[in-house]
Amino acid sequence: MPCSGPVGRPRWIKERPTVNEMTYRRPTSTAWLIVTLLFLAAPASAQDDGGWTHWGADASSSRYAPFDQINAENFEDLEVAWVWRGDNFGPRVYDNMRGTPIYAGGKLLGVAGERRTVVAIDPATGETLWTFREPPTKRWEDSMRKSYGKGVAYEEVNGEGRVYVVTPGFFMHVLDSDTGIPIESFGDGGTIDLLGDLGYPHHPTNGLDPQTGYITNSSPPIVTNGVVVVGNSHEQGYQQTRRENVPGHILAYDAEDGDFLWKFNVIPQSESEFGFDTWESDAWSYTGNVSAWAPMSADEELGLVYIATDPPTNDFWGGFHPGDNLFATTILALDAKTGERRWHFQTVHHDIWNYDNPTAPNLVDITVDGQRIPALVQTTKQSYAYVLNRATGDPVWPIEERPAPRGHVPGEWYSPTQPHPTKPAAYELQNVTVDELIDFTPELRAEATAILEQYEYGPLFTPPLHRGNDLGKRAAIHCPGSNGGTNIMGGAAVDPETGILYVGSTKACSAPMLVPGINADQDKENPIGQTVMDWVAGPGGVRGPQGLPLWKPPYARITAIDLNTGEHLWWIPNGETPDRIKSHSLLEGIDIGNTGSPSHPTQVVTKSLLIYGEGRGGGPRMHAHDKQTGERIGTIDLPAPTNTAVMTYMHDGVQYIVAPTGGRSGGRGGRGGERFPASFVALRLPL
Repeated sequence: MPCSGPVGRPRWIKERPTVNEMTYRRPTSTAWLIVTLLFLAAPASAQDDGGWTHWGADASSSRYAPFDQINAENFEDLEVAWVWRGDNFGPRVYDNMRGTPIYAGGKLLGVAGERRTVVAIDPATGETLWTFREPPTKRWEDSMRKSYGKGVAYEEVNGEGRVYVVTPGFFMHVLDSDTGIPIESFGDGGTIDLLGDLGYPHHPTNGLDPQTGYITNSSPPIVTNGVVVVGNSHEQGYQQTRRENVPGHILAYDAEDGDFLWKFNVIPQSESEFGFDTWESDAWSYTGNVSAWAPMSADEELGLVYIATDPPTNDFWGGFHPGDNLFATTILALDAKTGERRWHFQTVHHDIWNYDNPTAPNLVDITVDGQRIPALVQTTKQSYAYVLNRATGDPVWPIEERPAPRGHVPGEWYSPTQPHPTKPAAYELQNVTVDELIDFTPELRAEATAILEQYEYGPLFTPPLHRGNDLGKRAAIHCPGSNGGTNIMGGAAVDPETGILYVGSTKACSAPMLVPGINADQDKENPIGQTVMDWVAGPGGVRGPQGLPLWKPPYARITAIDLNTGEHLWWIPNGETPDRIKSHSLLEGIDIGNTGSPSHPTQVVTKSLLIYGEGRGGGPRMHAHDKQTGERIGTIDLPAPTNTAVMTYMHDGVQYIVAPTGGRSGGRGGRGGERFPASFVALRLPL
């Protein structure tokens, strides 16, 4: 029978697991003596060691490091120092490294594989120092985000380095950073069953009853002011066919002993909670999701943690949850000690576009009209940068509620307005017109126009269409789409010294065709929930003419935005034109310029450079640009394309760049080149 709370814990928790069960072999006393002597004999770290203690470099998620050992003069001299391969950290070989390691306590710390194995790596050699793997449970087996782990958190508690990881089974483990052994004094022998504090009946190893819902995790927790704040994730909304699920409530624990501190309800559960009235027809009682799946940011001085959320159950149809739906697709500022909401800003009302806020908010201090402002910047799929005062939540520049297009799907509830920042301007395609179509030749433009006319199209927030609509259209195109604009694979970096934001984006649109839920539900092997929805996401996407993109280039870019003025400074295409476009037979002899790769650039900013890889599906290259002008400085080859955020650190006085890589070296679509497993590739200058 299902149970809740700590009763009926997994046997490997209840019986206080041996260390061997945690895949770590405890050394003998003699070995411990040798290890101790080795640590004592180790040379002292260089004075400037450090640089990347959080997923996004720091608690501000700046993705900035103040190093210039690698600079414009020597970037192309970089060579591979080591490669750490993730081949054997799961039942299958994955070629997509979604995690970014951190540098803390003189080690690299990260996760790998479907098991989300925690690994400690020697920063200079790439040697594996220790690993930790949670024993398998059905909760792990059922997770739809097993290989989505983005990393770990680190904190020193009473002088002891600790590693915090949340697993696909929705457990949190806290490990000694030197040994990988669970901290006995934290939680239950180093482990917390997070389902016990979520508030829903569950089985200790099987998890939630599927009729109740499902929850997992993909991002690391964040530790601030002695508190561990934990997010979560769910089944991808576009795959859901039933309306019931559990909400992704935020949980917090004492960083020292693991005591449960608070829970914040992302879907208000009573009339006394702010936002309850934004869920009409009692939709709060059965609707789920509103995950905090992206990494988080924090301001220790303000005592706030910043959380970005995603839409409610089912990304593209919300007729069963009418209303604006707080706190879905929202930026939340919570008191780290108490969980009290200080402020919030909803970036999309009643989200039916899968416009989840896809990455951690960037925190930076800026000067606007002579006034110093503690700012928060949330870059988004819709290609807006929402710039807010992170202490108060007030917009730095006006954000206008403008009328939104109304759709045609029976039973849907449409928000009459949506928020549009007046500054900065959108940095990617939003309004679909014929003028935006490919125009390399008149014939391609004509064919693209004929394709476009099969769809409903228009401005940002054009709603989805359903099968059998009265317009006779195949679907409705909305730009940017679910994978367009900014997404977790790329995101943004911000320079705290200049206040300049460097945001990656792709020109990709979506065209989901809504289909009757009853038909889609019959094809689901293990659906979550009980009540089949009227409409669910069906076939989508829109192809361009002759195997080419439908739109004009650039297909992806990095845009530099001065947050002190809200103005765009420059933009650059993401890397190089893909070979499949360069060599297309219809483009022979035509100068199409550099279109950029249609993938998310994975950037980091240093003292003088903007450095980025072309991202998943791009070329196996890394580029450096002058961060002030955007001028290309140099390019180096990698074994495979980058997959997610690049990081950099100093160790023993040497600067390293680590690129999470994997996939075909030939780039997009797996065409050409050898398959390279998910790996960390470390670069440095010749010694």
